[in-house]
Parts: sequence; C-alpha cells; structure tokens
Amino acid sequence: MARAPNREAMAGPASPSDRNPPILLGVTGGVAAYKACELVRQLQQRGHRVRVILTRGGARFVSPLTFAALTGEPTLTRLFAAAQSGEAFASSIDHIALAQSAKALVVAPATAHCLAKFAHGLADDLLSTVYLATSAPVILAPSMNVNMWRHPATQANLETLGRRPGLAIVAPEAGYLACGMVGEGRLGDLAAIAGAVETALRPAAGSIWAGRTILITAGPTREPLDPVRYFSNRSSGRMGFALARAAAQQGARVHLVFGPTTAEPPTDPAIELIPVTTAEEMAAQAFARFADCDAAILAAAVADYRPARPAAAKIKKSPDSLHLELLPTTDILAELGRRKTHQVVVGFAAETGDPRPAARAKLAGKNADLIVGNDVAQSGVGFDSADNAVVLVSTAEETSLPRASKDRIAAQILAAIAALPRPVPVPAKPGGLRA
Repeated sequence: MARAPNREAMAGPASPSDRNPPILLGVTGGVAAYKACELVRQLQQRGHRVRVILTRGGARFVSPLTFAALTGEPTLTRLFAAAQSGEAFASSIDHIALAQSAKALVVAPATAHCLAKFAHGLADDLLSTVYLATSAPVILAPSMNVNMWRHPATQANLETLGRRPGLAIVAPEAGYLACGMVGEGRLGDLAAIAGAVETALRPAAGSIWAGRTILITAGPTREPLDPVRYFSNRSSGRMGFALARAAAQQGARVHLVFGPTTAEPPTDPAIELIPVTTAEEMAAQAFARFADCDAAILAAAVADYRPARPAAAKIKKSPDSLHLELLPTTDILAELGRRKTHQVVVGFAAETGDPRPAARAKLAGKNADLIVGNDVAQSGVGFDSADNAVVLVSTAEETSLPRASKDRIAAQILAAIAALPRPVPVPAKPGGLRA
C-alpha cells in the first residue's frame, strides 16, 4: 500500500506553496498532544511536508496557531471547508481530495476514542473521514490512561486495526503517566514514530537502492590519551545519520558504523547500528562488512592520529611541557578504495576553506568514485549543525549543493551516487549496484 516517496519531498522542509504530497498528522485530545509539535519537527527534518489535522479535543491542548506556525500551513480543524475561514478547500467533498493527496496519515496521539472510531468505521469529523478515504499508509501512536489501554474494548479495537493492510501501530511506552498512575499509555518514542513513517514509505521496488546494501560511517572517533582524556572533533554524526535514513527510506539495507555522539541515531529496522569508539574499531567494523556491500559512504570524521602510548593512569598536571608521540590511524577510505571490486566508494573532505582542491586530491589518491567536500569553517553548516552546504567532486564533474538541511543534502548525495557516469564492474553476487 505504501507509495514510492517523491524525491523532492524527501529533500527538506517545504514551503506552503510546495506541491509535494504532505504527511497528514492527526492530533487528538490527549495530554500528549504537546509532543506532536516536536514530531512535526522530526518529520520535517527527515524531509517531509507536514499538514496537521487537529480534532476539537486536540485543540483544547494545543492551539491551531501553534501548528500553523510550525508547518507554515493552515491547521485543518473542520470537516466542511465553508465553515473554516481562510481554508483553501472550496467544496464539501474536498476532504476526499485531501485524503487522496496524502503521502501518509499519522495520528499521534491517538486516543481510545479515536481508535474506536477508526476500528468501527465512524466518520463524524475531518480526521476520521480522512482515515476512511485515504489509501496512503496509516501510522497510529496511541496514548491514554493505563486502564483505558488495558480495557478489553480498546484491545479489541487494536486487534481489529492491526489486521488491516497498510496500517502500523507504534505501541505506547510504560512509565509515569500524567494522571499519576504508572503503566502503559505514554506516547511512544517520537523517533520510533518517525521511523515507522519512513518504513511505511519505503518503496518495495523502483528505486536503484531497493534491495541494495550500503555501508555508512558517521560521527567522530575518540583516541584515548589516558583513561579520562581523549582526542576527538566536533562532528555530530548528523550527516551520516541523514544518509542512513535516506538510504533506508529508498529501500536499502544499511550498516551504520558510528562513533560517540550526542545526536540520536536513526530508528529503522533496515539500519544496523554499530557503535564504535576509536578509529581502529571503526576501520575493523567497516572492513568486516564491506565485501557484501554495494556502496560505502564514509561520512565519519575519523581522527587522523592517535597517541602512540595511551597512559594507563590519569596524567597529572605539572609545570613541565607534555610531549606526545602521535601515530597515523588507518586510512579507511584509501583501504576501501584499494579493496573495492563492484562497490561504489564515496568519501568526505571536511576543510576550513575551499574544499575542492582536497576533494580532487582524495578522489584520485584514494581511488574513490565521489568525494563530498564541505567547508566546516562556515557558520551554521557542517560540524554540529542541522544544515550543510557541499560540493560533489567526481571524475566527470563538480556540483555545488547550496545550504539545506542535512536530510535534503543526503537525498541529493544518494541521487548523485546513483547517477555516476562511470560504470563499475558487475559483482559476482546478484544484485550489485550498477552506476
């Protein structure tokens, strides 16, 4: 039932005039409605346009103006457009057009009442009518009191809904509830809800990445100086995480090897999470998985050097100078460039200035197929930022990608890899990527 995602819709938060099909986010009357504001942001950061359908109960917790400000779109609150001042729909059946235009319908929080209406086919407001009229994937994230959740009627409704094709349920979490009770009923993790959306939108076929396997590295590494200190860098891992999300959304299986970071790694069953700490650990995990991959995208900011002899105990401060011997770490990009047979190998060049000379040198010197260069000295892009601005350097051309969200840049990088003009050898195993 899931449809192939629009390439532009994956590329970043859209303006109100953008005609990309939206994700409809239904917000019903539960105290967890305030969390839907952050869910809007998470979906936007994954490149989706979001429109909010706010029920009468939901509007008692969060105002329509809040969602309008977050989405840049009018908040939808009424079934008949004629009664809703300022809404673009012109007729009483335009809710059908809304339902048919949706890329997905997400309801978070979904109250017990909402689940009951959906299970029994009632359609007395805009949200329940859109649910019945849409053919898009539906993701429900219930939230309610623990006794309401456990009630046989609610469980029966969930069982009914769970049997319907194209519908996924993100179960609530257990914990302390707003009513003071403890148990199941808390709205599920927002990253899990957003991940369920990505899974629902993943194409079964039609994308060059469907059925492929991609190795992606992300984040910094830490090279120990002593048991409490280490050398590292400012990489957040967000660019690599965005690449992993975009690849999984397009049907790929992803091995994500990532260093220590405060950013949340993607939550998607198609993404294998492989946390590491040092450059040598990252190299070992990447080498172990490379042979069976169709592509490797090395977005991690790997330390170039490591202390030759980390101290066994904390180094004490003294008035004397501290002299360190540093050894080069394993060059993961160069080694994978040397080992590649059928794989496409993509590296990154993070520079403090024009990245193109370094990118061209890496492309030739490390037998890569594409280098993504970026100037991390620019304000608001690169390390520890939500946005990026890069240049793509291949043997055929150089392409500049202006500042955009890292999810948008990730989608553009994957498109560039798929369109590489230089062919790669056909692999011995079936299903290898052909550029």
